[in-house]
Amino acid sequence: MSEVKRVPHCSHWGAYTILVEDNRIVGVEPFEHDPAPSPIIHSVAEWANPARRVLRPMVRSGWLDKREKSDRRGRGREKFVPVSWDEATTLVSDEVRRVAGTFGNASIFAGSYGWTNSGRLHHASSLLKRMLNLVGGFTRHVDTYSIAAGPVILRHTLGSDDACGGRANTLDTIAQHTETLVVFGALSPRTAQNEAGGIGSHRLETYLRKIVARGVKVIHVSPLKDDLPDWLNAEWWPIRPNTDTALMLGLAGEIVKAGRHDRDFLARCTSGADRLLRYLEGEADGVCKEAVWAAGICGLDAEKVAGLARRLVDTRSMLTVSWSLQRAHHGEQPFWAALGLASVAGQIGLPGGGVGYGYGSLGGVGAPLNLARSPAISQLTRPIDSFIPVARITDMLLNPGRPFSYEGELRTYPDTRLVYWAGGNPYHHHQDLNRLSDAWTRPETIIVQDPMFTATAQRADIVLPATTSIERNDLAGNRRSDFILAMKQAIEPLGESRSDFGIFNAIAGKLGVADRFNEGRDEMGWVRHLYEACRSDASARFDFTMPDFDAFWEAGYARCPVKAEHTFLADFRNEPEAHPLRTESGRIVLGSETLARLDYADCRAHPAWIEPAEWLGNAADACQMHLISHQPVGRLHSQLETGASSRAMKRNGRERAHLHPDDAAALGIADGQTIRIWNGRGECLATAEVTDKVRRSVLVLPTGAWFTPTGNSGLEVAGNPNVLTLDIGTSQFGQGCSAHTCLVRVEPYAADRRDAFEAYQETLVALAAV
Repeated sequence: MSEVKRVPHCSHWGAYTILVEDNRIVGVEPFEHDPAPSPIIHSVAEWANPARRVLRPMVRSGWLDKREKSDRRGRGREKFVPVSWDEATTLVSDEVRRVAGTFGNASIFAGSYGWTNSGRLHHASSLLKRMLNLVGGFTRHVDTYSIAAGPVILRHTLGSDDACGGRANTLDTIAQHTETLVVFGALSPRTAQNEAGGIGSHRLETYLRKIVARGVKVIHVSPLKDDLPDWLNAEWWPIRPNTDTALMLGLAGEIVKAGRHDRDFLARCTSGADRLLRYLEGEADGVCKEAVWAAGICGLDAEKVAGLARRLVDTRSMLTVSWSLQRAHHGEQPFWAALGLASVAGQIGLPGGGVGYGYGSLGGVGAPLNLARSPAISQLTRPIDSFIPVARITDMLLNPGRPFSYEGELRTYPDTRLVYWAGGNPYHHHQDLNRLSDAWTRPETIIVQDPMFTATAQRADIVLPATTSIERNDLAGNRRSDFILAMKQAIEPLGESRSDFGIFNAIAGKLGVADRFNEGRDEMGWVRHLYEACRSDASARFDFTMPDFDAFWEAGYARCPVKAEHTFLADFRNEPEAHPLRTESGRIVLGSETLARLDYADCRAHPAWIEPAEWLGNAADACQMHLISHQPVGRLHSQLETGASSRAMKRNGRERAHLHPDDAAALGIADGQTIRIWNGRGECLATAEVTDKVRRSVLVLPTGAWFTPTGNSGLEVAGNPNVLTLDIGTSQFGQGCSAHTCLVRVEPYAADRRDAFEAYQETLVALAAV
């Protein structure tokens, strides 16, 4: 019997040790310094399962015959032809040259998203952009699907997106000083399992336990009761989805009506407050924004709203706002309205007071601040400035040459001829997948580089098999983590797969830029270089000693310098003139001169309640339900969807759709029954889970099921909610995704003849046969 090797590693859901015997994963152990490790770590062995892996370079048969003149409707239908790595990399480099030379580099869209793995060297998105920047550039995306409208409005109103990127009040100050905590959305270990770039220590539950021990009053505003742990003993306010802005403004208006707003703070630290105050008082529309008004929109109790308004002023109060709230039509408004409410209450800059965004949305938000440099390979200088907002890919592909606006600037969609997607799966994260499928036929060539045969890879022309992180060496770390973590190779690469660095280095060689791409370093040379850059920075700027690389690699981790007990904008509150913000006024912007000049109907010059395109307030009848597609507990996005943790969350092989008992009774739906969910954009199947932890008229279907349409009907059998979601920008200003603005209908599914997992397996068998 061979010896079991212990291999330190890290993924987006945390650090762990992989136990390996004879090139097989036989166990996974949590990181010793993690107080609340994620159960997802035990699913990593699924990466070594060849069933869903891309095992060799492949080319769609029609494209191989006719190249850019092929029938693009053959994507996802025609067979793939295996080719050698030499032929595959030649085809890719020739396409880059052809498109750049004929149409210009802006016609190359580098659409990779970067969530494939937490490694800082083999970060597919960064490496792709690094390579393309060396040969003239590409069209990129800005912002993310997770958070786009939020940082756009905060960069304008606070001067940076620090408050939603983990640099607002740290959770230790909230646990120590806050007396009233209002949670808009989620504050849950479920979503805090994950962190972009990896995480060593999951601390949210520790801070929440301290909040309970101190007896902090917690108000939970969400359609989902389990967006907060039950043991937090929060008061649940089951708000109508997409109406949080109205509640925030109603609370602010109630404070103003009582004459209890902090006039001194508004005068010293904000600009344009008069615009907001006039709006709250109803000067233009005759409607006073106060408790009764907000309660009617939100479906809440007016007396409770009025009572909370008083408490926000009487106690040290803190507002936390989930990233999910800005993934909706007019998603800029809840982030801006929360800032306005905290300003009116005068709580910003006080220990445990004010507002912060994204707590619980990622594991590192609210943790002690990592002060030093984080490891990352440079994307190098961009030769061209061509970009689209991240969630507007379908618009780009369907509308070349059409104008679009972003942050007040008018730009034009490029004529996209080549899409190179590495490390992402738009058939998971994009909205209205049937509309995307139409747009997907427009580019001449689509290259997908991924370890898995995702729905995106199945619809490619050229597929390049990348290794997963467990088949290569790397390191993890980011500005929200207090560790840098070694990611050692655990097993040999499956099939003919290669590391992302190796793939791009080979293509760079055929494009004549390999020397500048690799800078004379191989894989371990880069891992060492990235770590030592962080170590040198910590020493030079903070006199903080990190172990040398060899000691770090042996131990598997190194601690970083951090700052705890951080109060956001404390210096600014005390001396706003000495610590100006990077805004139009140097102060918090509550009334915007920029937006006043732009005069957008969907993003006004002050925080405002603007009805979304779809919400329960304009539902056609009582049978329409509001769909919420949230992050599941058993996986990250669509990764490890067939892993043990993910499968445990399914029922009858399908995703669970949660609905209230009253809705289930009215619709004739029994717990555990297969249901059909549909609207004018698409339809999918799921298993009904009847629970009183969901607001009435709300349906909850998690994201991440692998897109599996069947037959001519296009019925999606796995439970992917993005066949239903609305693909419009949050506003002309922010252009974020609006996934949480979505009405659907639900009914029992009569033709319940097959299990979704069987459909998965049939697809995989067909792919394997190719």
